[in-house]
Amino acid sequence: MEWTIQELATRAGITSRTLRHYDRVGLLAPSRVGANGYRYYDPGAVARLQRILLMRRLGMGLPAIAEVLADEVDTCDGLRAHIAALEEERDRIERQIRSVRHTLEALQAGAEPRMDVMLAGFNDRYKDEVISRWGERAFQVSNDWWHGKTRDQQRAWKQATEDLVAAWVAAVKAGVSPTSEHAQSLAARHVQWLSQIPGTPTAEGDRERSIEMVKGMGDMYVDDPRFAGMYDDAAGATFVRDALQAYARTRM
Repeated sequence: MEWTIQELATRAGITSRTLRHYDRVGLLAPSRVGANGYRYYDPGAVARLQRILLMRRLGMGLPAIAEVLADEVDTCDGLRAHIAALEEERDRIERQIRSVRHTLEALQAGAEPRMDVMLAGFNDRYKDEVISRWGERAFQVSNDWWHGKTRDQQRAWKQATEDLVAAWVAAVKAGVSPTSEHAQSLAARHVQWLSQIPGTPTAEGDRERSIEMVKGMGDMYVDDPRFAGMYDDAAGATFVRDALQAYARTRM
């Protein structure tokens, strides 16, 4: 069985122009092109389109999607990974639904909603990442600490964090070395900032795990593209990593 480009576009909720663009950039070619010039797509092509649309929904750009598909050896493994990602997203949405329902029911009953329940599902963007690196307890203790703060305290903490990031960016622009005294003083400030978060090795005074954590965070700043934007660009993230890792090696 196969479908014309118009039929597939209509079923997928996209345009024929989008499908032609996917063909031009090498993401999705038609299964065949008829003598009349019409493009036709078989079930294999539709399955590939499904995956492209899933990755687009997860926020991936076309170059990243092309890379995933090009590097993939087993299509079934790729589909399993998509199922896992969708299940995580479903769980997050279900937590949000429970959270909003709790708020609604509490307000209707004239009661005060619980802060931790109200924000469940909205505040755990990095939950899996924190747990995988530093354990369930680290996440739970730090999460409880954050939501135990008043709104003003949270604002003050965020401002202090933004000030630290701005200081790092300024150091990069000044052209200092990651091992300079100025950069190392920023690294010390960064570690002190970490030590204020309960559940982290730095807060608990565990020297070996603190060194591991600081080095790991430095690597994360470079490996995770989210942090390139935080520190202005990839060069900024690399500078912060190098300064933190030098500090961990020589001063912790």
